[in-house]
Amino acid sequence: MKWFKRIAGILFLLVVIAIGFNYPKLTLISGYSSKYIASSAFISGHSKSYIEANDNNIPNIKLATNELDYPMKIASARVFGLQKREAIYKEGLGAILLPKGVSPSDLDNFLIPRRNLTPIEKPYPIGHLAPLDTVLPTVDYSAIQDALALVFEDNHIQKSRSALVLYKGQLIGEKYIDGFGPDTPVLGWSMTKSIIATIYGILEYQGNLKVSDPVALKDWANDERALISIDDLLRMQSGLAFEEDYSVISDVTNMLFNESDMAQVAIDRPSIAKPGNIWSYSSGTTNILSKYLKSFSSDAQQYLDFPYSQLIDKIGMHSMVIETDMAQTFVGSSYGWASTRDWARFGLLYLQNGVWDGSRIFSDSWVNYISTPTEASNGSYGAHFWLNADGHLKDVPRDLYSANGHDGQHVYIIPSKDLVIVRTGLGERPDYRANDFIAAIVAAVE
Repeated sequence: MKWFKRIAGILFLLVVIAIGFNYPKLTLISGYSSKYIASSAFISGHSKSYIEANDNNIPNIKLATNELDYPMKIASARVFGLQKREAIYKEGLGAILLPKGVSPSDLDNFLIPRRNLTPIEKPYPIGHLAPLDTVLPTVDYSAIQDALALVFEDNHIQKSRSALVLYKGQLIGEKYIDGFGPDTPVLGWSMTKSIIATIYGILEYQGNLKVSDPVALKDWANDERALISIDDLLRMQSGLAFEEDYSVISDVTNMLFNESDMAQVAIDRPSIAKPGNIWSYSSGTTNILSKYLKSFSSDAQQYLDFPYSQLIDKIGMHSMVIETDMAQTFVGSSYGWASTRDWARFGLLYLQNGVWDGSRIFSDSWVNYISTPTEASNGSYGAHFWLNADGHLKDVPRDLYSANGHDGQHVYIIPSKDLVIVRTGLGERPDYRANDFIAAIVAAVE
């Protein structure tokens, strides 16, 4: 009996230690779960059961127990009954994860972006009417359908949700799984980074900045971080320390799931190298850029309006929402939602070198800038766009560049082939057979 009590005591102590060690992680799980459920339910219209069975059916996150209050538009989550977190949906802002101690009423006076959602009376992709029903003589339409079937083949592995192809500015094919369609908003995750970069391209074209300008943050004014330029941030070569690890409590998970002012987490990080010396992918970097955009706005309302008035609504991406944090800063690293067709519009703007329906949005030199390899990236990264200059997609043209996001969200632009290809899903390469899919599309238009 004495030994039994000792063993039981030791086991109890080990359980207490394990709970104490993992307790802080539970808030990340409940934060992720509540935030994603609120966003997907109220932006994309998916049910809680669907989200739990699919998007949130991943290690650790699936441990959460979730509740969804439709009238109040609030999602909440707990893990083993602990660490409750809430996210509330606000029209125009998306779902905002509430830091502990913050109540939904604290968002009552939040500003919302002013949108121009008047439909554009032209065929898709320029407008919102039905796509033109034309046949392009250089397209093998049967091969296009085969390529679209390929990206949904073995879909319990690839986990594709949508795929779309624009060729010479015309829709030549699209495919969706049940529950998704041409107008269903999809979370782009880090594709949102490319949206933020584009805002800087627009500001430069309008004469408000040069990407070579230093980032004039007061937090950096008196140390070596004062040397960091906008270009350094866009190229992920700032030299700032930032841990991009989603499996532990790290800079990125603390930023996304614990902090009211996400950008400040990254702004506060120290310098570990001179700008340009190292390449280090960092979601914190993009949120610095998101917050720094406020420097070019006269007030908070203009800040919220600018991406929509100067880019998103201007090219008809009416389904797009870029969610904000509690500081009313766009979470440019991760939280941009748009339909597959609207993500394709974004790609087409780049394929057309910044011109949309006769109006120039950004300089014709901007595409060359964002698609020029960042030296320390070994040809894989430009300026908030990914590249195929390193040939990792071996059967695909080297001039391909793309907006990429977690779980295999992609907008591919191939100038030499006049192609824009969008793929969304829950599977990354190599499970998602990107090289084969894109190569099949290219072959079908040659």
